[in-house]
Amino acid sequence: MARRRIGLWLVGAFGGVGTTITLGLSTMARGLVDQTGLVTDLPDFRALPLPEPGDFVVGGHEIRRTSFEESAEEFRRETGVFDVSWLTACRDDLAAASARVRPGPRLGLGPAIARLADWEAPNEPATAREAIDRIKGDLAAFVKAENIDHLIVLNVASTEAPFGIGAPHQKWDDLDAAMSRTDALILPASSHYALAALEEGHTYLNFTPSLGASFPAARELAEKTGSLYGGKDGKTGETLMKTVLAPMFAARNFKVMSWVGHNIFGNRDGVVLDDPDNKSSKVETKDKVITEILGYKPASVVSIEYVPGMGDWKTAWDHIHFKGFLGTKMALQFIWQGCDSLLAAPLGVDLARLADLEKQRGGKGLMRHLSCFFKGPEGDDQNDFFKQYARLEEYVAGLRAKAK
Repeated sequence: MARRRIGLWLVGAFGGVGTTITLGLSTMARGLVDQTGLVTDLPDFRALPLPEPGDFVVGGHEIRRTSFEESAEEFRRETGVFDVSWLTACRDDLAAASARVRPGPRLGLGPAIARLADWEAPNEPATAREAIDRIKGDLAAFVKAENIDHLIVLNVASTEAPFGIGAPHQKWDDLDAAMSRTDALILPASSHYALAALEEGHTYLNFTPSLGASFPAARELAEKTGSLYGGKDGKTGETLMKTVLAPMFAARNFKVMSWVGHNIFGNRDGVVLDDPDNKSSKVETKDKVITEILGYKPASVVSIEYVPGMGDWKTAWDHIHFKGFLGTKMALQFIWQGCDSLLAAPLGVDLARLADLEKQRGGKGLMRHLSCFFKGPEGDDQNDFFKQYARLEEYVAGLRAKAK
């Protein structure tokens, strides 16, 4: 029986995460590497009918004129994490995926991200409706050309500045009417991609802190079309540690007085986050998890600083000052060092595999069982990693029980 073809449409395709996902799928499909780092390779998941790496067909949108081949070589040269033999063995796969990438509309990018753009599509859209229709046309052409059974749109683009929502964003009919206006910016770019996917019944996953589909009208649209969706902001490094350690302090009844976290890294996301407006989106999701887990807000500082020479490597240093028995003040410190895109990419693959599993079983709407992958999980205030992961385990156990 023929394998299902799963389209993975990457928004911000040629960035570090998109490139690592694309190369990673190819290397795994060719048997060049194992699946270490994939949650879906753990024993409890292996009996499930998950798509294999070779079942994915990669395409996407991008605002920079480059390719997966060039991006992977730049990544290898600057960061030193890709084996040169992988690039040689996977060259044809990377070239085929590059040919499926289309220039993304610039409307709603914001100044920090727009400065990176050098790939301009003809007749740039002037309204949100025009941008969404342009994206929908590219998605439809991809699905038809590649005989896609299930299309997943995964946002791995740079972090946008916060975007305030108002009356038009509460109900779908009101937003739909407002999207043809030319006198105001109705939506950021991330929401153009989200709505293009949801209008057509495709799956949408937001791995960024950008607005995407995180407002009532988008959720109403998803319910109307039966789309699957989830997000937002992938939980990969320092915040993952926070959601693991904070439950320990809560369970032992230690009083956290302050939690200070300093982050430094040097990739293009760092360039964008060097802008104070864009940085504020990231700081919000990194900071609020502690309060949500502890039930109170300690004094906190979250800093994100761009250091060009670090490339994709990221270092986070955290200092936690807490009070124990008899008022004794103590401290815990940790240093997290990792390659940003290599931490994020496997989670993107996990999300796509699990989303396809949910599609196969006829699921619709918000995938709350994926909360453990996100800093700001949609429709879920629970940020305790262990409780989140227990929910995913419960979901998997239910599927395995039904399969018996």
